[in-house]
Amino acid sequence: MHVDPRGLRFGAIITTLVLAIALVTQSAWLLALQGVVFALGAFVGLQASPYGVFFKAFVRPRLAPPVELEASGPPRFAQGVGLAFAVLGTIGFATGITWLGIAATAMALGAAFLNAAFGFCLGCEMFLILRRLTGGSTERLVAAGSTTRV
Repeated sequence: MHVDPRGLRFGAIITTLVLAIALVTQSAWLLALQGVVFALGAFVGLQASPYGVFFKAFVRPRLAPPVELEASGPPRFAQGVGLAFAVLGTIGFATGITWLGIAATAMALGAAFLNAAFGFCLGCEMFLILRRLTGGSTERLVAAGSTTRV
């Protein structure tokens, strides 16, 4: 399956805003909500993410068709990485281990900001590195017109 990379970037912008607010307020609830968004994207699919649903319904119809599509595997993996940091951050804020909440949220925020501002998906790059290290092929990810670098 392939996705519109503009939708991924749109989601990264919203994620950046949500994580920045969660970091400033140290809100376990807001971070947990973002964790649910990450979980939907990672386990159900990017099309199930609330940010993806909003993009598809309200933003994409106003845009020209995408020039390229991106393989969904690397962004789904990135959502899983985001989920891991959101879970750690939520645990930190909820249990009073504030440094853990701050560190985990800041790391997720940094990755989301890289994607939102520069179109660089850190989790996607991690996916590709892991594929190479484990002997997995990355050819199929490019053969279908993926914008994810290999």
